[in-house]
Amino acid sequence: MKFLRAREVPGRVATGAYILHSGLEKWNGGDEQAAGLHGTAAAFPFLKSVPPRRFLKLLSATEIATGVALLTPFVPAAVAGAALTGFSGSLVALYLRTPALRKPGSVWPSPAGTGISKDVWMLGVGLGLLADAATRRRDG
Repeated sequence: MKFLRAREVPGRVATGAYILHSGLEKWNGGDEQAAGLHGTAAAFPFLKSVPPRRFLKLLSATEIATGVALLTPFVPAAVAGAALTGFSGSLVALYLRTPALRKPGSVWPSPAGTGISKDVWMLGVGLGLLADAATRRRDG
């Protein structure tokens, strides 16, 4: 069994704690929060059919599971990296699919998009964990 490398710790702790906290905050969220997040997620048409309260619970559970995976030392880097890359990749995709979050004709954020555009750092950490895991397997 390969254990957590010291260089993984800062990225896993920073992203894991942040995502776990976010998920716990959403777990008992109200109707207004559910409707707001569901409205934003409607950039993905398949989510329109999911009721807002159910969507909020699913999002919360996903964040909690991703945060726990990142914070648990015996979860392999490949698994933690895949979870983080999938989660943060969906946030970056949401950002790119929502024109109001970006300056016209640009990838750079509008004032409304600054918060979500910053999630690109989590994508970088996730891809780094995946690359490290692939290198570790190759180098054996």
